[in-house]
Amino acid sequence: MTLSHQLGSYKRNYGMVRLVKELENEQKGVNETHELPRLIAFYLPQYHPTAENDGWWGRGFTEWRNVVRARPLFAGHYQPHIPADLGFYDLRLPEVREAQAGLARQYGIHGFCYYHYWFNGRRLLDRPFQEVLRSGRPNFPFCLCWANENWTRRWDGLDEQILISQEYSESDDLAHIHALLPSMTDSRYIKVSGKPVLLVYKTSLLPNPSRTADVWRRAAQREGIDLYLVRVETFADGVDPTAIGFDASVEFAPDWANTGIPVMHGRVGRVLSKLGIVPKAYTNHAVYEYGTLVGNMMRKQIPCYKRFPGVMPSWDNSSRRARGAVIFRGAEPTLYEAWVSAAIERARQRFRGDERLVFINAWNEWAEGNHLEPDLKNGRAYLESTCRAINAGPVPGKHEIAKSDGENFRLRQW
Repeated sequence: MTLSHQLGSYKRNYGMVRLVKELENEQKGVNETHELPRLIAFYLPQYHPTAENDGWWGRGFTEWRNVVRARPLFAGHYQPHIPADLGFYDLRLPEVREAQAGLARQYGIHGFCYYHYWFNGRRLLDRPFQEVLRSGRPNFPFCLCWANENWTRRWDGLDEQILISQEYSESDDLAHIHALLPSMTDSRYIKVSGKPVLLVYKTSLLPNPSRTADVWRRAAQREGIDLYLVRVETFADGVDPTAIGFDASVEFAPDWANTGIPVMHGRVGRVLSKLGIVPKAYTNHAVYEYGTLVGNMMRKQIPCYKRFPGVMPSWDNSSRRARGAVIFRGAEPTLYEAWVSAAIERARQRFRGDERLVFINAWNEWAEGNHLEPDLKNGRAYLESTCRAINAGPVPGKHEIAKSDGENFRLRQW
């Protein structure tokens, strides 16, 4: 073969290799663009008796006792929330945990984020998760969120009465992370870029969050583990997580800075309540419009730091409180579906690969009227809405909650 033929063959082959490479890169870009976010649901491990709850609230207490005592407080108020498919379960039963995971998987939920309660080496409500860890079942992804508030008599409306307090220290940070590391080596543990995801509910309560993050990271790295630390953002506080040694934040729903104005507030509400024109519930509690919250959350400004979107199907904790509850009226699967669709799209556009996360509050917060698990009123409607939002994928239009008729909202797509 002559040199010119060799060069021609080389050019053709090189051109083909380059073309194939370009096509592979293009396809990689398409796959990267359309890769769906992972939806992770917060999970409450309250539904089993413990010695502490027996002492504080009476023998046999679980969250179900709060759930069943709820009553409607005004026309159209949905209470009590009664579980359907899974019933009033006990989380000590492996069959229940398997059924939960199976249901979540069926409707596209990627994993659970278990609330983790640690008080200076003392763990509360830990049995369900420890059994999941020991047994290897269910085979369903999980991560942990440290609920680092003081344990109070909040359910009795006595927030100031502390039952167990948090006492932070560097030595406790070290003991804490060593206790958590075994769970992070589990193959089911949710990771970002190979790093186990660990959430902290209120970093604002830590006396020195940067120190805690540093202690955790150094201890984990000595075991060959790099952490992915996430702070939960319950208010739109604008705190850059990297400024306190964390990697990202997650938008907790409801964001209390974006609830809107209560339906009945101020002097007018109090007068109407005294006259019997409106139920006292509107002044005894804070009643908001779910549609207003959804609209405000969807219009929130995107921060310069990493913040994973968060959504919630509903919220009503009046089963826990005789006064001072927060109720979002008008929650319905169609509004939730628009919200979760927008959250999925936002995560898809802002992040790449396995950093595309959306958090749902919650899988089973029954006493907060906030659950994806089926109930007698809605059945599996919220799960079905979640599944439709996932399967719809990227769409050319955008969902918007349009304001009309004062504080009432309707769904519009444009």
